[in-house]
Amino acid sequence: MLGSLAAATIAVPLTTDAQGDEASPFDLDTASSGPSTLALLRAGVDTPRTSESIAAAPRDARVEASAASRSSERGPLPDCDPDAPIDGTNGRLADHSRCDLWQSGEELRADAAVALSALNEAFRARFGRDLCLVDSYRSLDSQYAVKASRGYLAATPGTSMHGWGLAIDLCGKEYSSSEVYGWLWENGPAYGWENPPWAQRGGMGNYEPWHFEYRPGVEEVSYWH
Repeated sequence: MLGSLAAATIAVPLTTDAQGDEASPFDLDTASSGPSTLALLRAGVDTPRTSESIAAAPRDARVEASAASRSSERGPLPDCDPDAPIDGTNGRLADHSRCDLWQSGEELRADAAVALSALNEAFRARFGRDLCLVDSYRSLDSQYAVKASRGYLAATPGTSMHGWGLAIDLCGKEYSSSEVYGWLWENGPAYGWENPPWAQRGGMGNYEPWHFEYRPGVEEVSYWH
């Protein structure tokens, strides 16, 4: 059944912050790299070990110093079990398979939520605030509503990665800032969160710099495209 989701695409965010024609703060055509494993996060909220390709790139020393000062025993989302069973279907994930995020009304699949919360802690250490989200998990009813209002710009209901709790859309202030977006582009892959190739400038889908997906989860239900 999951194999039928290979052609999934994601709908645009629901607020006017997300403008598809907004210029990117830097060239997004370069493919990102780095590890995408939840296991690296379970030891705590410290910045995870990275692959050689990521280690060779410039890193944010302020984030590393702040993360190192925290207790390695405190998880990024203590009340969320990243090993929770994944039950249900697209847009109908079981309650025990989802976890609430720091922003009211937003939730993701448990493992994706833990990974994103770890990224958010590093983000907060760098910028002094939480990452701002427009959208995350979408129920099937929400997907139908988005499709009705957005037409071809929206994914077919039941195929969106939002419906699997594996996608987020960022507020405009995040992707319109070269400093903030550059940091997310560089550091997100170490936590499994990336702007997928189809959403990048010149990709196969709509240009959506605000859209990030949890790559390990996407590769379980579909493929990274």
